[in-house]
Amino acid sequence: MRKSASKLIALLVIVFTVTAFKSPSSINPILKKKTVHGRKSADDENPPKTKKLPVEKAILNIGFIKLTDMAPLAIAKFLGYFEDEGLTVNLEAQANWKEILDKVIENQLDGAQMLAGQPIAAAVGCGRQAQLVTSYSMDLNGNAITVSNEAWAKIKDSIPQEYGKPVHPIPSYALKPVLNFYKKTNKPFTFGIVGAYSTHNYQLRYWLAAGGINPGFYSNNNIQGSKGNSGADVQLNITAPPQMPETLKAGIINGYCVGEPWNQQAVEESIGVPIVTSKEIWKNHPEKVFVMTKEFVTKYPNTATAITKALIKAGKWLDNPENRKEATRILSKSAYVDGSKRVIDNSMLGTFEFEKGDVRLVPDFNIFFKYNATYPYYSDGIWFMTQMKRWGQIAEPKTNDWYISKIKEVYKPEIWFQAAKLLLEEGFIIESDIPVTDGFKPETNEFIDDKNYDGRKPVEYINSFKIGLKN
Repeated sequence: MRKSASKLIALLVIVFTVTAFKSPSSINPILKKKTVHGRKSADDENPPKTKKLPVEKAILNIGFIKLTDMAPLAIAKFLGYFEDEGLTVNLEAQANWKEILDKVIENQLDGAQMLAGQPIAAAVGCGRQAQLVTSYSMDLNGNAITVSNEAWAKIKDSIPQEYGKPVHPIPSYALKPVLNFYKKTNKPFTFGIVGAYSTHNYQLRYWLAAGGINPGFYSNNNIQGSKGNSGADVQLNITAPPQMPETLKAGIINGYCVGEPWNQQAVEESIGVPIVTSKEIWKNHPEKVFVMTKEFVTKYPNTATAITKALIKAGKWLDNPENRKEATRILSKSAYVDGSKRVIDNSMLGTFEFEKGDVRLVPDFNIFFKYNATYPYYSDGIWFMTQMKRWGQIAEPKTNDWYISKIKEVYKPEIWFQAAKLLLEEGFIIESDIPVTDGFKPETNEFIDDKNYDGRKPVEYINSFKIGLKN
């Protein structure tokens, strides 16, 4: 009886959410290739018109990983936004993030979805060095931390309950009973991360340290020979995103931090439980970025701008609630994420399932345009650099000016502004879609530990943490 009631409640939550998520009065000015409803609007009668730039390179190969946050690339391709700009784009799925980085550097790919930390690491001397730039931030939020059923069973009873459900966000110190158990049995408790310079690595470390658990440190400048586990209470191993559920199921790892749909896939297969979303660790954090080489944008400036235009349009289309169901249908195709539409729906339609039947409203789990999501803020990039320093990837002490000058080598908002200005003139976006900014967000404390972060003062921020290396 209780099980049936739980299922009924979950169903009602989903119905309510999907109904609330739809906004009939919200008309997207760039919805032109496909319409969700049959009615015509003024924008359908007189749609905005793209003014093509004289692109220097029209045929492009762009790389991505099979995650829902590659959505702007899929939408720009599927709805013809690249084509509108005079671009013929081949989207090529890659096996892992290292492969993407190598292929962009070696000009096998003209650009790619990347971990936000990858182009930054390449600029500051971590790992493979190269001159990479980003003109476009692909999304906000979108990750979660999942643990195995065995780990969840050992911590669930110690977590406060409200209305019969665990209270969220779940702090990392809730893991201490299971960590003690593993320590007594001489077994390491291992988390999977997707890369040494990934948002997932830094978010997992941030969450663990906020609860008094030491995630360990990188022990050399190069990082290639270090897993970052020196002095750690847990172990972190790199695993490709699509392999996370299978690796968890096999018992090779005990949990992971990854983007969707791989947390929801663990729930679908009943092999794990997501316990905290990345939005709860850092509200509206940047996630992936679109990256090209400095050489590419210098040689093909109009092409770089045209790519950015198409992606901004795709981001705005994605954040129209009326388009989300169509978006998940597109993403489920084998050419893109190649996953179950139902599983992709779980995080893209304003809800998130933590345990079977524990479906909760998380309306901003994936953001692709609002809150100026597409703009590459310097302060966002500097945050990743502070974590590189905190965990030992950047070895030498640096000044605030160094952090600011380095991020300006990588983040190129001037390309974004050029693309946005053209979209404004064409009628695809409105003036309020363009931020008035010097590249820095205001100081914020919207982190799980309530710590203040000011992108202009990275050294002070680094030195404020109890767990972590000082500058």
